[in-house]
Formats: sequence, C-alpha cells, structure tokens
Amino acid sequence: MANKLTKDYIELIKADKEKLFDFIQSENNGRLIYLLNKLGKLPNDFDESPLLYLLDCQDAKVRYLAVKNLAKLVRFSLFSVFKQLVINDPSADVRREATSAIGRLRNPKTIPFLIGLLKDSDPEVVMQAIRALLVFRNVQSVAKKLEQLKEHPNEIIQDVIKKEFFPSPTNKKTFKHTEFPAFLKNKVVLGDVQEIIKYIPDESVHLTFTSPPYYNARDYSIYQSYEEYLKFLERVFKEVHRITKEGRFFVLNTSPIIIPRVSRQYSSRRYPIPYDIHPLLVRMGWEFIDDIVWIKPEASVKNRNAGFLQHRKPLAYKPNARTEMVMVYRKETDKLIDWNIKQYDRKTVEESKVIGNYETSNVWEIDPVFDKIHSAVFPLELCKRVIKFYSFKGDLVFDPFAGSGTLGKAALMLGRYFFLTEKDPKYFERIKENLGFIDVYYRIFKSDFKGVEK
Repeated sequence: MANKLTKDYIELIKADKEKLFDFIQSENNGRLIYLLNKLGKLPNDFDESPLLYLLDCQDAKVRYLAVKNLAKLVRFSLFSVFKQLVINDPSADVRREATSAIGRLRNPKTIPFLIGLLKDSDPEVVMQAIRALLVFRNVQSVAKKLEQLKEHPNEIIQDVIKKEFFPSPTNKKTFKHTEFPAFLKNKVVLGDVQEIIKYIPDESVHLTFTSPPYYNARDYSIYQSYEEYLKFLERVFKEVHRITKEGRFFVLNTSPIIIPRVSRQYSSRRYPIPYDIHPLLVRMGWEFIDDIVWIKPEASVKNRNAGFLQHRKPLAYKPNARTEMVMVYRKETDKLIDWNIKQYDRKTVEESKVIGNYETSNVWEIDPVFDKIHSAVFPLELCKRVIKFYSFKGDLVFDPFAGSGTLGKAALMLGRYFFLTEKDPKYFERIKENLGFIDVYYRIFKSDFKGVEK
C-alpha cells in the first residue's frame, strides 16, 4: 500500500537520497508531481542526484518541477545542466524554468550565455534572460545589449527595457494624486465636451465612466460617416487621457449597433464599435485591463429573431443582442497599482474597501433602466459597481456624455465627487431633476470655462 504523502513523510524522504530514489522509480507521475510541488525548501546538503535523474523523464511537467527544485540549490555546478536544458529540451516551460535557474545563480560567468539568449525565438526565455542580466546592468557591455532590446518585436519586452533604461520623465504635478481642482467639484456643465474639456487641467480626474452616443442610432448623435464618429470619440478620449491622473482608470460602455436597412432591397449594417475604438485607445496611451460583459434580460432587448423563428433557414440567423461591453483601461504608467493605492491615507483606503458580496466574474447581469426623457440610461447599479471597484472615497469621477446624470447620483451615494458634461439641453434639465442636491452646481458653457454663467 502506498504511503500517504503527508508533510512528515515528505520531510523523511527528502532527507534520505535512497528513499527519494525508491519513491521516484516506483511511483506514478501523479504522485511524483505532487511530491515535487511539496518539497519546499531544500537543505544545504541536499543530494541533487534524484532530481537530476528526473530530467530524463518523458513527462515535461516532471522535468519542469525537477528544474524548479534544482534551482533552489543555487549551485554553479548545475550551470552546465541548465544550459543543456535550455538548448535541447523540447518543452517551452522547461527551457524557461532552466533560464530562470541560471539567473538565480547570479554568477558573472553566465553572462555570455544569457546574452546569447536575448536572440531566442521564445519571448518568455528572453524575458527570463533579461531578468538575470539586470543584476549585471552596471556592466557596460551588458547594459548596451539590453538597451538594444528597446526595438524588440515583443511589446512586453519593449516595456520592460523602456522602464529600466528609458524611464518617462516625471512631470511636475499641479495637484497631489488625491486632489483635484475645486471648480470641478459636483458640477454639471451644459455644452460640447470637446470645448469644455480644454479648460480642465492635466491629471485632474481619478475615474471616467461613460457610454458615448450611439452612431446614428439616436437623434442626438448624427454623423456624416462611421469614420467621422470614431474620430470624434478619439478626440474626446485623448483629452480624457490628458486629464486622467497617472495610473487611473477609464471605463467605457459600448456595444455593436445596427443601422436599419434603407429598404427591403438593401441589408442593414452592424458596426462593431467596441472593437473599432479599442486600437485607437491603446495607441493614445490607455492600457487594456479587463473586458466586462453586461448581460440584460432577453425580454428587454429588441427581437431580431422573429423571421428566423418562422423559416429556420441557415445563414439568416440573427441572435438577440443581450450584451454590452464594459471595457476597462488604465492610463499607462511605469508604476504598479500598489503605487496608486499608497497615495491614500489608511483611513481612506479602509473606508473605500468593497464590503460584502460582490460580482467575482466578468459577467454582470443587470437589468436595463428606461427613462421618459433619455433613451439610453445607465442603470444605477452599473454605475455603483464601477465607482466602487475603480475609485476611492473623495475621488473625482467624470462622465463626458452624462445623459440623465446617473453617474453623478451614484458618486454622491458612495462618497465621491463628480464632474459631468452634457450637450443636449433637455438631458441637462433631466439631470437637474435626477440629482436635485443643494451642493450641485449647474452651469452653461460660454467661451471661458472659468467664467461660465449660473
């Protein structure tokens, strides 16, 4: 009967080379993989021979874990073993782990081989080689080789090299990370966001959440062409990028839309807005973080299935569109999200924590909301989720296409401040009805934002 792989048993065979060899030669790969995962820290006098024996195993997972454990020993005598694995092993995971193991040696004698790996066809091997060589970045020849990777075809490698050797200049901030201009606090402005946003200082906003006007699907959004529509969004979102604080979030709600056919002689056309706007956002400096799918009840969406339901002919199937995309982007920065969090005091961080149950997946089932004035309203629940997940209490949230002002209402409910712009006078009036708070200021945009009239 096989011994149970308890902690005590693993410690026993780890300390006895013969017992470990017996286990390796008699057990199936499943139990062997479990053991290799549980070996933990190895003693200084650990005999490496059982692990070296496993490097000839047919199972790549076993070889990978053997290398991972051998790397813990940090013995330069194993350099030649790791080197041969990088050169000859058919498994990408084994080659990457062997490169990492060489890096852990931190020995200058490995430099020539690691420099050679910078030309490897596997970007992960190159990344591991870069990590290993950064230890020797003060060696001029090493630094020169690494700097050349700024033009590497892999974008992640480019980012690492730029961060390490060509960091972005630090701009002098007008406001601290947690602060914003007082004149934006809880303000709704009637006017074209393209004009209003010019008066907003750089890095003023902590979070933007918006749903832009649909392309030629509503009276308030008529454009000469789809290209013109995308260029309009690009102009606005470039400015949103400018006014967003370093490393903070832009959340965009869009969905493909259908332009009905002119007559039965022509077909309707469907425009994939989320997918066409995405590359424009990435190019202007937004880092893609997540795609959230907002699902509505089927009864609440337009029925596109009636014809197919009757005839059932292939090629004519048109599913009912129950989903919209909620795309999450972060303003590109060398800094990790931990840096953003550390800009806040402990009290603010504690008070902003998401308490209780929350949606753990990227599928959000939220009922739509219908309004007597506005035909495409943000559900309050959708706004509350985005605000809670992507901002702190006291932050400024922005909606350039405010519609009925739901984002502002959610912001105040959650202890945030808002800045909203809206172009349509009747929606502006609707915002007044929806908010109606004493501490909200309504302005009509003139020619100078600081001189707007009440």
